[in-house]
Amino acid sequence: MVETERLISVIGAGAPTDEQEEHARQVGVLLAARGWGLVCGGLGGVMNAAARGCAESGGLTVGILPGHSRREANPWCKVVIPTGLGQARNLLVVMAGHGAIAIGGGAGTLSEIGHALKMGRPVVGLGSWHIEGMHQAHEPEDAVATMLRMVE
Repeated sequence: MVETERLISVIGAGAPTDEQEEHARQVGVLLAARGWGLVCGGLGGVMNAAARGCAESGGLTVGILPGHSRREANPWCKVVIPTGLGQARNLLVVMAGHGAIAIGGGAGTLSEIGHALKMGRPVVGLGSWHIEGMHQAHEPEDAVATMLRMVE
């Protein structure tokens, strides 16, 4: 079992491309293989794919939901936290991880990146926003390796 304090936030596109979805799944697999779990927004897209990869590889998956119902969560989240906070839950998603890996994404992902950077959390982008202070990766392996070098 993964220790609860060893979580990386995985954030990104709600409607990802096929490549982004596969990258997210691989990030989840790679985190679990290194003994890390993940925390995400608990819904579809990148969140679903990353949680699937992590859960299928034996890692802990935490979904922090915007709504009130646990039923909103994707089936790969082992721990589900409904907040009723809407998009404000983005802050909780990045606070719960030691760092964040952003895969694709729009304005919601941008807000999470901003919160993470403001809190001093490392952020690695994989086909995502390019922002000062944010590291960039081209492949899932690079994203996970870069993130874990910064937090271990």
